[in-house]
Amino acid sequence: MECTINWMGADGMAFVAQTGSGHMLTMDGAPQGGGHNLAPRPMETVLAGTGGCTAYDVVLILKRGRHDVRGCQVQLKAERAEEDPKVFTAIHMHFVVSGRGLKQEAVERAVALSHEKYCSASIMLGKTAAMTTSVELVEV
Repeated sequence: MECTINWMGADGMAFVAQTGSGHMLTMDGAPQGGGHNLAPRPMETVLAGTGGCTAYDVVLILKRGRHDVRGCQVQLKAERAEEDPKVFTAIHMHFVVSGRGLKQEAVERAVALSHEKYCSASIMLGKTAAMTTSVELVEV
C-alpha cells in the first residue's frame, strides 16, 4: 500500500493525499493551528477510515452469511489523550444495521469478527484505545 501527501502551500496547513488506488483525499488543520478548516483533520480521516473498515467487514460477513442486510451505519465517538502524542484513548462504535429478518446475534457476531479478526484499523487502534461497540437493528 502506498500514499503520497502534498502540502498545498505556504498560506495554510492543507494537504492532498493521493492513494495507491489513485484517489485523492484533502485534509486541513484547525484555524488555531494555521489551517483554514477546508477539509477534515488528519486524525478525523483516521477515525473515518476505521469506521469504513469495520463497516465493510460487517456488511461482507452478513452478506456472505446470506443475511438480508440493506444498510449499515457506524457512529463513532472518540476520545484523545490530552498531551502529545494525542492518540485515541477510547473509541465507541455504534452500528445501526438495517435489513429484513436480521438477528441480533448474527450482527453482533459480525461486529465481533470485524474487531477481533478482520479490521486492521480497529485492531491497530485498539493498541492505544479502549474499543467498545453497540448494535441497533432496524427492520425495513
